Amino acid sequence: MKDVTLVLEDGTRFKGKSFGYDAPVVGEVVFNTAMMGYPESLTDPSYAGQLMVLTYPLVGNYGVPCFSIEENGLPTFMESDRIYASAIIVSDYSEDYSHWNASESLSDWLQREKVPGITGIDTRQLTKVLREHGVMMGRLEFSENFEYSEFSDYGSVNWVDRVSCKDIIRYNEGAGKKVVLVDCGVKANIIRCLIHRGVEVIRVPWNYDYTAMDFDGLFLANGPGDPDMCEDAVNIIRKQMSQSRKPICGICMGNQLLAKAGGARIYKLKYGHRSHNQPVREVGTNRCYVTSQNHGYAVDAATLGREWRELFVNMNDGSNEGIRHQTNPWFSSQFHPEACSGPVDTEFMFDLFIEAL
Repeated sequence: MKDVTLVLEDGTRFKGKSFGYDAPVVGEVVFNTAMMGYPESLTDPSYAGQLMVLTYPLVGNYGVPCFSIEENGLPTFMESDRIYASAIIVSDYSEDYSHWNASESLSDWLQREKVPGITGIDTRQLTKVLREHGVMMGRLEFSENFEYSEFSDYGSVNWVDRVSCKDIIRYNEGAGKKVVLVDCGVKANIIRCLIHRGVEVIRVPWNYDYTAMDFDGLFLANGPGDPDMCEDAVNIIRKQMSQSRKPICGICMGNQLLAKAGGARIYKLKYGHRSHNQPVREVGTNRCYVTSQNHGYAVDAATLGREWRELFVNMNDGSNEGIRHQTNPWFSSQFHPEACSGPVDTEFMFDLFIEAL
């Protein structure tokens, strides 16, 4: 294992050892408090441009499943076609792995996909720094004489444009109702959850004008970065809402884009929500759900238009976790109902959408 140093933009340094691909990278350093699910998180396009810190100390002990593609074109065990996170940072990497479904080690996978991995870092102290300061840019420096990039502004890049599909992709063709899915960086299990409910999914690029297409419902997917960079998508959503009452559902970035179309503003959270145990309450009830989340921006619910209301709120910090229109079948969640590594308490959101078609 080679020496590697994580350098934060405020000058803080953390020394560790490399167990992945040896290459310097720059990205926004964020932390995830989930205890499992690193294959799903690494392949989640919402982590594009980020160095992912896992607070759970032991990582790699159950290896990585094989990368196989199902007949419908979706990966069986991953959330996309490759690793999107720029690097993974852990406290204790386990070289030995044991799991019935494992086909290789996390290290071998990272090296094959040319993604750095760092172990031996005090991730609890690193998380404290990020919680107090807020997420910041970071850089990996190796002992070799690499040429290192300067720190850049994560929010200045349209990450959605980088990860979205470039052409229309159809799934489950000829089945029942048709759903247009706006790909802002969609996770495979969102598509899978829709397919399992018997609809045809028409996946379109984030800035594609679908308003003249033949479809029964609109689904706005998750994705990375600042939603304020996606004005084209917002304008198309507004156009769709102005000419039709067709059902609309959104997840994560989809919640923010729908809210922007409804007049709301977006702000950046200090250190975001990235975990499997975020408590969310359904507004107007005492029902609380445990949810999986991965986002660094949030909707300012106080700026929503008069026809919109909050649907869910976060029980930790009171931030918005979903919105709904008062008369039309338009609603969304900031959390991930489809979370493949759990929990699945809120998968009923897909059922509500299908029932509205």
